[in-house]
Amino acid sequence: MEFRQLGRSGLKISAIAYGNWVTHGSQIDEQGARACVHAALDEGITTFDTADAYAATKAEEVLGRALKGQRREGVEILTKVYFPTGPGANDRGLSRKHILESINGSLKRLGCEYVDLYQAHRFDPTTPLEETLRAFDDVVRQGKALYVGVSEWTADQIRAAVKTAAAMGLDRIVSNQPQYSLLQRAIEEEILPLCAEVGIGQIAWSPLAQGVLTGKYLPGSPPPQGSRATDPAGRPRIAHLLRDEVLDTVQKLGPVAREAGLNMSQLALAWVLQNPGVSSAIIGASRPDQIRQNAAAAEVTLDADLMKTVDDLLGGVVNRAVPI
Repeated sequence: MEFRQLGRSGLKISAIAYGNWVTHGSQIDEQGARACVHAALDEGITTFDTADAYAATKAEEVLGRALKGQRREGVEILTKVYFPTGPGANDRGLSRKHILESINGSLKRLGCEYVDLYQAHRFDPTTPLEETLRAFDDVVRQGKALYVGVSEWTADQIRAAVKTAAAMGLDRIVSNQPQYSLLQRAIEEEILPLCAEVGIGQIAWSPLAQGVLTGKYLPGSPPPQGSRATDPAGRPRIAHLLRDEVLDTVQKLGPVAREAGLNMSQLALAWVLQNPGVSSAIIGASRPDQIRQNAAAAEVTLDADLMKTVDDLLGGVVNRAVPI
């Protein structure tokens, strides 16, 4: 497994990270979740990403139990705060109250004394940025998180956070977690150049476009049973990618991948990791064999001709405008 610096920080994370957004505590049982976590560890993956809101806080609990017994210094645990974790008006957002209460809840569920990276899951327009950054700084100073980052913030929001933290002498943001894949490239125009300039690393989520880039969704055919597209909660998130125009185009990647000695998932992951601004790509899984196959992408380098071929094939189905 390759390890990369997280932006301009001193933290090294595995190029492939394991995330449990729609799996732990919901799609797969605890035994299956534990098997996937152990498969990830066997492949050299040491970076595990979750969030307090995943599966209504259950995902953190499941991950914590799956990692129990591992040497704490040998893994990097990443979690997030923003989305609702309870019924109260203050059980959401990036207020000082919610951040300081949420980090305590996350640590209890994960069964550890600190997380390696604490991320603002979204931007909170209802809370002063100074309040959010001061609370994050306090979390670091209390030893409950080692680094702080953001997820799905705009370039203007990231720029303002970097400037404000520097002016106030607060702990700086070292990471951004955006949606990034062959099909979703909204970060390329502004966010990637800005982050390269200020030393923020990208931890890409959904690098397989929620499974579409695996090739398992076929044009004109119903989605496979048990896939995200058959899940009532998951289907709305993936519907925009299930158009025949997109699925037809994605199928053309199959021969290209095979010629390179890869499967379609490995090609898609290797493409994301080829960007020098990307520190890690997060994979999810419902079976250990998926992890074993996808982890191999960390060792793949795509040549310039192959990169151009892929770009030419995808053409007009790539979204470069706004995150979806």
